Amino acid sequence: MAEQQSTVGADDSLGYEQARDALLEVVRRLEGGGIPLEESLALWERGEQLAKVCQRWLDGARARLDAALAAEGGTPEAE
Repeated sequence: MAEQQSTVGADDSLGYEQARDALLEVVRRLEGGGIPLEESLALWERGEQLAKVCQRWLDGARARLDAALAAEGGTPEAE
């Protein structure tokens, strides 16, 4: 459990591009097949963590864009 928590903490320091590239590598390995079930599950969990990091970056970027538009008197587009 402590190992999983330290991995999540380490993921928080990744930039968007780093997390995205790592996620793409996880997907490539999973799609390639031929790996044991335990390793596949570990890769899946890693991919989930990386996807959350990417989503946090994207959410933050969206919030910054919305704030910039609001400051200029514009309105953000509806999602």
